[in-house]
Amino acid sequence: MSIPPLNTETIWAILNEEIDDNMVNQLVWHYLGYRYNETNNVWDTTNVAPEWRDEYPTTPPDFIDSRPASVKLTRSIPSENKQLLKEQLGFKGYKIGEFGPRQTRRATVANWLLSYMQLQKP
Repeated sequence: MSIPPLNTETIWAILNEEIDDNMVNQLVWHYLGYRYNETNNVWDTTNVAPEWRDEYPTTPPDFIDSRPASVKLTRSIPSENKQLLKEQLGFKGYKIGEFGPRQTRRATVANWLLSYMQLQKP
């Protein structure tokens, strides 16, 4: 299964819940460096930064279901990129009563991915 391209359309699709939670996780895993080895049925963490590999050495975390993983993801976003959803996409957040932890964590992932895109620019 291939992941969608990393662009603003994909970020919006995450925010609008047009991409399922599993694919949202796969996007983050990919850009954190996790690769699944189907031959051996194990995760290859060779390219994962030590701060992630040390805490999640055999399996990448579920960022939608795990509050600690989501908090760690939030903390890994550079402070100057914390407001990118609002500043670059004009995302105003979810309406009161229409969101819960799942939507908040999807917004965290979207912001992390947007920050990742920003950091990759030459």
